[in-house]
Amino acid sequence: MLISIFNLQERALITFIASFLIVFMVGGVLYLWLFRKKIHFSQVVLAFSAMLFAWLLTELVKKFFPVSRPFMVNGQNPLTLTWPLDSSFPSDHASSAFALWLSLRKADKRLFFLYFIFAVLVSMGRVLSHVHYFLDIFVGALIGILTVIVLEKLGMEKFLKKILA
Repeated sequence: MLISIFNLQERALITFIASFLIVFMVGGVLYLWLFRKKIHFSQVVLAFSAMLFAWLLTELVKKFFPVSRPFMVNGQNPLTLTWPLDSSFPSDHASSAFALWLSLRKADKRLFFLYFIFAVLVSMGRVLSHVHYFLDIFVGALIGILTVIVLEKLGMEKFLKKILA
């Protein structure tokens, strides 16, 4: 096994970013909707629907493009809470994080910018933790972004506002 180039604190930070930051992103959306009233319920539903569809698409793509994860190839332990054994291509975390980010662009400009940074950090964390290659996160991010665009083109946000009004 290769020796990690990261010290203990860096490994802990990478593990947090790679494994938990996306959970805090989701929790932040729920908090801002439930307690701060900064996000409309239809935006929350759109965001979580986009995350779900992006995740389903990445899972489908994984079935057709099996790629071994970097830690399986390079012999380093993954710096994540769990050791994913499915295909690394494309990244579920990147697709979900970028779908969540883009679906919030109408909520608040500062929140939109913050969530972009979070989506990039989640993606970088997945590479630094040895569970994804850059191409995995790039394609995952594209899937997340395109999912939001398609859902909006199909009128999902207007539909949600109408039925949830």
